[in-house]
Amino acid sequence: MVVVATSRALSTGIQVAVTRSDALPTAQLLVARCLDDIDRAASRFRGDSDITRINQAGGQAVAVSDLCIRALTVALEVAAATDGIVDPTVGASMEALGYDRDFAEVRAGAAGPVVAAAGWRSVDVDVQHRTVRVPAGVHLDLGATAKALVADDAAERVGAAVGCGVLVNIGGDMAVAGSPPAGGWEVRVTDDHASPADAPGQTIRIARGGLATSSTTVRRWKRGDRDVHHIVDPRTGEAAEVLWRTVSVTAASCVDANAATTAAIVLGGDAPAWLAQRGFPARLVDVAGTVLHLNGWPAEGEQP
Repeated sequence: MVVVATSRALSTGIQVAVTRSDALPTAQLLVARCLDDIDRAASRFRGDSDITRINQAGGQAVAVSDLCIRALTVALEVAAATDGIVDPTVGASMEALGYDRDFAEVRAGAAGPVVAAAGWRSVDVDVQHRTVRVPAGVHLDLGATAKALVADDAAERVGAAVGCGVLVNIGGDMAVAGSPPAGGWEVRVTDDHASPADAPGQTIRIARGGLATSSTTVRRWKRGDRDVHHIVDPRTGEAAEVLWRTVSVTAASCVDANAATTAAIVLGGDAPAWLAQRGFPARLVDVAGTVLHLNGWPAEGEQP
């Protein structure tokens, strides 16, 4: 038996699924706590978060929580693994594009100058003293990794607490733990995680690790006379050029899967070779709707 609860947090949809009905209340409570913790550590949109305090410190070191240290360490590891294609210093770039508040409040605005990312090597994390420093004017944004990290953490925490299978889905970033349902967790891969089960896409099953989908079709807004979206190319500060409408990847963790999907959107035409070299099973859908499967991702109508 699989039972599912839905909610909203971090400006996105949340799904918690477990394989035993009596475990659902505990699972929901633990996931809610994990979400609140990461919001306090990593949100750009609340004045008391660690990330906001770092961004507003004018180049001074800031004492932060252990979770913020961990989230930044993961973000920097992802940046190193992707050669800076997924970079946590894109906060000022996001702001210049108009994504300077909770997405539900983002509105069309006049076009202004773009701001390239300062680069992940400019971030100084002092683990021993639990401080973080970035140069004045450099703003952090952990949107590409923090959601995936909390999905991994929440699934592991719930699985250990309730002793059954669990799936945590945070806006399309999914992690599973414990014993899955027979045949694996059934997941609909589509442009928008909030779409109904019959939306265009593909149904697959996963039994372990993580699954992430990045899309350029959902979080969009107008900047001057052009459409922009939330995945920024740190090399330019612009919204990444849209070749891929949607990229989905499975990996050993949701963090790894999300890093790969975000990098693929930014890399555009270079994404298939990049993903193939790293062996990530992937499904890419271009703007015309053509679907490309890589590295063992099941064909349409098949299960892995």
